[in-house]
Amino acid sequence: MYEGPVQNLIDELGKLPGIGPKSAQRIAFYLLQAEPEDIERLQNSLGEILGGVNYCEVCGTVSAEKRCQICSDPRRDLSLVCVVEEPRDIQAIERTKEYSGVYHVLGGSLDPINGIGPDQLRISQLLRRVAGSTPETQSTSGDDGEAPEPIEVGEVIIATDPNTTGEATASYLVRLLRDFPGLTISRLASGLPMGGDLEFADEITLGHALSGRRVLSKSAAGSGAG
Repeated sequence: MYEGPVQNLIDELGKLPGIGPKSAQRIAFYLLQAEPEDIERLQNSLGEILGGVNYCEVCGTVSAEKRCQICSDPRRDLSLVCVVEEPRDIQAIERTKEYSGVYHVLGGSLDPINGIGPDQLRISQLLRRVAGSTPETQSTSGDDGEAPEPIEVGEVIIATDPNTTGEATASYLVRLLRDFPGLTISRLASGLPMGGDLEFADEITLGHALSGRRVLSKSAAGSGAG
């Protein structure tokens, strides 16, 4: 145990997710040796968070402006919407460089035990978005002064976490979305990680890998030797 503000700092750092007592100590003593300018920038960043964080009016992720960079990017496919639980999930998908659509952040997953129901998530905003009544369709008018055509969502990719609450949220969203005409609803595939051993896979992961298997080769019927 240390004394005074150093121990107070260690205690507060230890409350952060993923930071244990030893990590909290290392960070605290790193900050003690840091340049005053570095400490000031950290203080300013924390102060800005206390002042409030902006959220994108379209997808709900954290944003510096009314709309995030992805929703403002004209190269993105607005008809393809990937539904995620948290803003950090967007960064994970973006790192793959395989997705060109846009996102919708729910703000969590259904968890009745902890009091998180549909009203605590951005599910109603998703339904309005699919129905065509969103800020995307209420942007500035075109050159002729007329309102832009509504953006039709063609596919919703449900990318909630592959755990109990994530699966429950995915099932709930499917029930709500399946009655929209012409809408494709897909679930982000989950299976075995690259480099992993089959014997260490849990039942849920292995089950998803089996149900989501893809055909590599299929011989034509009746093509055997005569």
